[in-house]
Amino acid sequence: MATRTQQKILVWQPYFMGGGAEAVALWILEALSQDYDVTLHTLSHVSFPWLDAMYDTQVSDKNITLETQLQRWMRLPVYFLMSQSKILRMAFVYWTIRALKQKAPKYDAVFSAFNGLDMGELGLQYLHWVHVVENDYDRAKPWEKALMKWADFSHDRLRKNFSIANSQYTAERVKSTYGIESKVIFPPVTTTIAALPWQEKENAFLCSGRIVEPKQTHRIINILKVVREKGFDVKLYITGGGGGVYAQKYLRRVRKIAKQHQDWVYLYEDLPYKDYLDILARCRYGIHYKFEPFGISVAEMLKAGMIPFVRSKGGQVEIVGRENAGLLFDNEADGVAKIVRVLSDPDLQGETLAQLAQRQSLFSTQRFVDEIQSTVKDYLAAEGR
Repeated sequence: MATRTQQKILVWQPYFMGGGAEAVALWILEALSQDYDVTLHTLSHVSFPWLDAMYDTQVSDKNITLETQLQRWMRLPVYFLMSQSKILRMAFVYWTIRALKQKAPKYDAVFSAFNGLDMGELGLQYLHWVHVVENDYDRAKPWEKALMKWADFSHDRLRKNFSIANSQYTAERVKSTYGIESKVIFPPVTTTIAALPWQEKENAFLCSGRIVEPKQTHRIINILKVVREKGFDVKLYITGGGGGVYAQKYLRRVRKIAKQHQDWVYLYEDLPYKDYLDILARCRYGIHYKFEPFGISVAEMLKAGMIPFVRSKGGQVEIVGRENAGLLFDNEADGVAKIVRVLSDPDLQGETLAQLAQRQSLFSTQRFVDEIQSTVKDYLAAEGR
């Protein structure tokens, strides 16, 4: 329960439409509500009990004030419009930024849970990547420039915030893009996984995430097709949703390839969460092709006791660990070679699993809470608030 002596923190998360960024926002609220008077500023009404069930938080039990800009009945039609148009989505985002700037002076600290932001006041910002909310003004499209001008968006004010990055890979990009340092705090893995013992797991790979071209799902099928041709009877589970109307062409391509190999490739679109957890728990291996700023699905694989194979560049390397170089591949051919080596050597599998198990605590919810709490405490002390 908030008291008069508690400092007031305003947390900004523009919308809740599903995704890893929202899990981070919920766990930021979870962490800060223990010691501060916290207000969440967002576009539309959210159900804390429903979000608690999704992200394993307990924010509905906390005294968190919710401030929204839309009436409840407007949520679904507005979210539909946002999902169909980037311009409309960003227009609503900038509408919340304008309101945030008006409210910010009343708080001891403002915290953007959704990337770099000009909040009008100095604050904290958690960056999942760069140029998510804004863009370089010189490179911005006319409509982006109009929105930035409408909200009086200042890159200089953004650069003066205290920055947190989701990985060292992102921190390096933040440095090269904005010229600022950031503290790395890995996102928490919120999934509760009842993993099977290794001996009981299927000799199968999991590829999870949206089925969109940047994820290069078809290349994963190519890799494992060659692995099978070398004598390893492995299966592949592909789980995830599509990327909306603009990604239908690629989704149809993946469906066609999966059907050609339906004796060992299992494609599940928009799988119920319980069923996804079942697959996550029983696969021995994971595979991910895209360079990621972090890669929450890879962290889930690690927590589920899998051996994940990932590209040798990107935030996902920090999940697996550079010391596990045998799991990091440069291209399809290298991926085949790395996978064949591990599948051929049970002793190497055991050694790798032991090394990966030591990394699981890096992505615990408790570690995330502790690091957010200490960071905000130090920030407020440094600012003298």
